[in-house]
Amino acid sequence: MPKTRKTLLRELTWVELRERLPENPIILLPFGSHEEQGPHAPMGDYALTERIAELVAERSGALAAPIIPFGYADYFRPIPGGIQLRAETFAMVLDDICANFLNHGIKRLVIFNGHSGNYPVIDQTTRLIKQRTGVVIPCLNVWRLMTPEAYKDIYGDKAGEAFGHGADPLTSVYMHFYPDLMRMDLIQSTAKKRVWDLPTSALNAVKFRGVDVNIPLDVNEITDSGIAGGNPRVASAEAGAKIVDYIVEFTVAFLKHFDQTASQAAKEISR
Repeated sequence: MPKTRKTLLRELTWVELRERLPENPIILLPFGSHEEQGPHAPMGDYALTERIAELVAERSGALAAPIIPFGYADYFRPIPGGIQLRAETFAMVLDDICANFLNHGIKRLVIFNGHSGNYPVIDQTTRLIKQRTGVVIPCLNVWRLMTPEAYKDIYGDKAGEAFGHGADPLTSVYMHFYPDLMRMDLIQSTAKKRVWDLPTSALNAVKFRGVDVNIPLDVNEITDSGIAGGNPRVASAEAGAKIVDYIVEFTVAFLKHFDQTASQAAKEISR
């Protein structure tokens, strides 16, 4: 007889899961990406989402499904080593995963998305699932859960330069979870290129008169280093620990709310 209650779906036998079904469990569905994170951090950023999902499951009572490590990230395709799914492939994978649970009457699904680029496809797919089944599936975008106030609390006067692809929050969280994998010595430059003689903004836009104008850019058109925003030199393991604590606390609180009230609200929305 296990001494502790299992919280990871991969560790349950199918009989153990069947025994849990009368509890109407919440299933956390983590998604990530395998992409460059600048010259200093590992490409497998899905490992961070996986670790955080496991902490959330442990503290919330939800069951965490195995992570899907690959996502929709076409703008990273020019960099070797990344593994990108086409949008239609990612949509079908997500749809199939949800269908496997829904077909068994497991309807309390929450997506834990560790790659912001996945979200447009997640939104389209979950809308189709809602139309087809009436089930409403919320999505938590892991690295977008922190408020400006939370960043200020962690970074102080450096909060403005911390956030960005190739910088934080992922660099600090890597330093917290996997310090031995980091190569901060490889950071030579954080300079960004100009496109059409305009500064680039994020991974898919240029700034014109202070406004983002979206254009289909690849990361190598924005930066030679893979650092597309922020300054990874302000990152720290201490900041990473605080970021993880914040995300876990937020997610556990949301799952509690979902458990108590949002499930009923979702039924009403779908009528």
